[in-house]
Amino acid sequence: MTPNTENLNVAAFDAMPTPAEIHARLPISESATQVVTAGREALRNILDRKDHRLFVVVGPCSIHDPVAGLDYARRLKALADEVSDTLVLVMRVYFEKPRTTVGWKGYINDPFMDDSFQVNVGMEKAREFLLAVNELGLPAGTEALDPISPQYYGDLIAWTAIGARTTESQTHREMSSGLSTPVGFKNATNGDLTVAVNAILSASRPHSFLGINSDGRVAIVRTTGNAYGHVVLRGGDGKPNYDTVSVTVAEQAIAKGKLPANIVVDCSHANSSKKPELQPLVMNDVVNQIRNGNKSLVGVMIESNIEAGNQPIPADLSQLKYGCSVTDGCVDWDATEKMIRDAAVMLRDVLPGRLD
Repeated sequence: MTPNTENLNVAAFDAMPTPAEIHARLPISESATQVVTAGREALRNILDRKDHRLFVVVGPCSIHDPVAGLDYARRLKALADEVSDTLVLVMRVYFEKPRTTVGWKGYINDPFMDDSFQVNVGMEKAREFLLAVNELGLPAGTEALDPISPQYYGDLIAWTAIGARTTESQTHREMSSGLSTPVGFKNATNGDLTVAVNAILSASRPHSFLGINSDGRVAIVRTTGNAYGHVVLRGGDGKPNYDTVSVTVAEQAIAKGKLPANIVVDCSHANSSKKPELQPLVMNDVVNQIRNGNKSLVGVMIESNIEAGNQPIPADLSQLKYGCSVTDGCVDWDATEKMIRDAAVMLRDVLPGRLD
């Protein structure tokens, strides 16, 4: 007998529907197509300095309850319409959660939050949720973690983030070179900005790599490069990097890479010392930098939900608090409205001048 040398730690290979099958069950509608297209165009125009507005990626740290998620989306759509002359609101719709060690990996990986890991169900539910958000009239932003997932729902995404843990990954840089959205690369968890600049440069070039096509077949994916990579400052090593000095240093690093000076500030994570109630202070600082003449700050990210803070996942899921994060802590809806309305008021007469 020849000894087996492969898949020694694999328990099973369960069948997964192909992207084409999921698309066929949940096809993109005409109204959703228009929202995705308009959202991407607005973001590209902001990055190209053809649109004076600031974009705001705002929403729950992660989606775990689609009912509460759509409740939030409806509120955000009304607010987006209210401030649309000054701010472009993109709903944060995160389904995949990178873990430092272990923990709930997100709605796609474990949609029932019971360690049943019904990825096939989670993927379809994720697409269904994104379709509903776009049909409300809101563009959606997400983090691309698994390189296969964009084939399932990438047509419903207007903006993509590459997280601090994966910005240095060649796989994610290659994937980003083929994504149809602008892509924000976060600085490393230790605060290093060089990896984000290098990622933007890498993703702007054509690549060839292994992936899957819409029929689920392994394919050599050949990309043309993504011209809309940009830096996301999220702090690092427990220290913020949204202040004037840090932004200036980031501008210098970006200039050294001969890249457009486009910077997004993540108001959460190390920039708020992982204290969600500090996010408004970060937002206010960014707004004041723009009012004082900064022209490189083009967007912000906010972790926001209906209720403030976060909660552990209980054994009895009926005990979950409605509209409260099960991952990172968030600001509540009232604080979110105030942050966005205040920013719109303070920037309404300032932003148009940045195009002069």
